[in-house]
Amino acid sequence: MFVKICGITNEDDALFAVAMGADAVGFVFAPSTRQVAPQLVYDITRRLPPEVLTVGVFRDEHPSRVIEIANRSGVRAVQLHGRETPEQTIEIAHNVRYVIKAFASNSPHLQRADQYGTDLVLVDAPSPGSGKVFDWDLAGEVPGGLRLILAGGLDPDNVADAIEVVEPWGVDVSSGVEAAPGLKDPTKVRRFIANARAAAPTPYLGPDELPYDWADE
Repeated sequence: MFVKICGITNEDDALFAVAMGADAVGFVFAPSTRQVAPQLVYDITRRLPPEVLTVGVFRDEHPSRVIEIANRSGVRAVQLHGRETPEQTIEIAHNVRYVIKAFASNSPHLQRADQYGTDLVLVDAPSPGSGKVFDWDLAGEVPGGLRLILAGGLDPDNVADAIEVVEPWGVDVSSGVEAAPGLKDPTKVRRFIANARAAAPTPYLGPDELPYDWADE
């Protein structure tokens, strides 16, 4: 079970998430209460182990700008959380090794998620960042053959139920493990990761056996 802790704004939270076993940490470059500067992210990413996937989150940014900020900040993946077209997503995927295309659960484009040039697809609540749970059955609209990452209102108490219902490839959390916007609660982070691992349909294999080798340059 791939676990991503998103909305990281400081080095301590990033290091703690990694220590607790997170596979990925996310940094928000889109306008948000959790928005961070590329230089700050660079200072954090260079201190993280190579097996941890670092993800920059963007929304409706020009592809050239996404690529520039990704390179400047040192993240190795980008998450596109807006109305990016398949053409824009494919352009970015040609320049950034890993791309996660996010869709709201009520998006009319969700059924065409396999046309965006990446097999990493995240399904979020209709209002991303709201921390509200959506009808998990809607995740069934994602075409087969894609790696589904479930987000939207997840927290330590409901992540196991979400995994049982949806059987995603991975889960993503931000506000559900916070003490305040942009500040993680260590106990919630630890419980979320532990509960997600325990609920995984198959035993967790570890970084060396993940479908992707994030450290492979």
